[in-house]
Amino acid sequence: MASPPQSPASSASPCVPPYVIALADDLSGAAETACALGGPVRLSLAAAADVAETAAAQDLVMDLNTRHLPPAEAASAVRTALRAALAGPPRLLYKKVDSQLRGNLAAEAAVYAEGAQAVVIAPALPAARRTVTGGVVHVNGVPLHHTDGWRAERAAAPRSLPEALSGLPVRTVPLDVVRSEPAALDAEFRRIAASGAHPAADAETDADLDAVAVAALRLGPGFRLLGSGGLAAALGRALVRPAAATPAPSPVQDSDPLLFVVGTAEPGAVAQIAHLTALGAHHVPLDPADLAAGTVSLPRTAGAPALTVFSIDGSAGLRPGAGRALSAALAALAAAYPGRPDLVLTGGETARTTLDALGIQELEPLGEIHHGAVHSRTPDGRRVVTRPGSYGAENSLLRIAVALRPRLAAATAPV
Repeated sequence: MASPPQSPASSASPCVPPYVIALADDLSGAAETACALGGPVRLSLAAAADVAETAAAQDLVMDLNTRHLPPAEAASAVRTALRAALAGPPRLLYKKVDSQLRGNLAAEAAVYAEGAQAVVIAPALPAARRTVTGGVVHVNGVPLHHTDGWRAERAAAPRSLPEALSGLPVRTVPLDVVRSEPAALDAEFRRIAASGAHPAADAETDADLDAVAVAALRLGPGFRLLGSGGLAAALGRALVRPAAATPAPSPVQDSDPLLFVVGTAEPGAVAQIAHLTALGAHHVPLDPADLAAGTVSLPRTAGAPALTVFSIDGSAGLRPGAGRALSAALAALAAAYPGRPDLVLTGGETARTTLDALGIQELEPLGEIHHGAVHSRTPDGRRVVTRPGSYGAENSLLRIAVALRPRLAAATAPV
């Protein structure tokens, strides 16, 4: 087996535009992509028509908020954004998708492929132990369709990338080809494109994703990229452009309230929240039936606690497909929270509905606290951390709390 390719940046075609328009289907993924690309970036929650307002020497990441839309509506949103992107200054196109293939993947990918020579597909995310071999997504080494990653979805998890992208002709590119000499990988991508299909690359490491991204760049802008935050990071490493400017710090007020809105029933969330309650956080577990019915009311207090956690009580199980209604209910509670708390929002749908309820349409990414936990600032100075619901070790929320409220470090074990 050939060794992985060398430094990717030197291999990109000089005719490739160095800036990117990325289309994401949920907010946590959009924020992850904005950080992963590594360049000057604008993260927009507004409509596709604002493409012209983005500086030419800047990436634009757009949250289209389509994860839970009907497929036809999701496809229409991608088509509108794609038209706006293609009408503006030349930029590379990137489609951010869920590494567990959730959402309207087939419908959105079909539209994204319109007008492209081919779409290079690579949803592996090695940092979260999500890999692709033989065209099958694996989570911690287990095929996706044998995990519980889709337990909150209405359908069963797809058994392969070709199945997940039904309607779009897909050909798997095995690991030995991904790790072969650059010319061989380029030739395979070209061969698949010439057959009218789209290459779906196996990948287990970041080096594999680097090879995929650089190959797509060598082949020119007719080859579009579609993948998770892992491929977005590989694209960022491959592009030669100024690094993102470090935003000017704003004062951290340790006395300001900090509100966690945990919009996931992932089993790991229980242990993550326990670390916060050990610090004295006020935990409000919310019954999903009461949330969906709109019958939850929070007790009035003299002032907002310094640290509060809203979470969904998943102990009795969740009704598949109920996520959107629960996220909307959580967002309404968060928007009604007294004061002006900084926010930690887990789950892309929860993050988006909460910011919508607060009228926030743009975020300035400041960096990652840990993989996937993106620290941003709103135009009016509020701090917001977004994180996919399925990410993070047991101390994830604790690490976020300490990053936003440094005084808490003295009350914790090393994190």
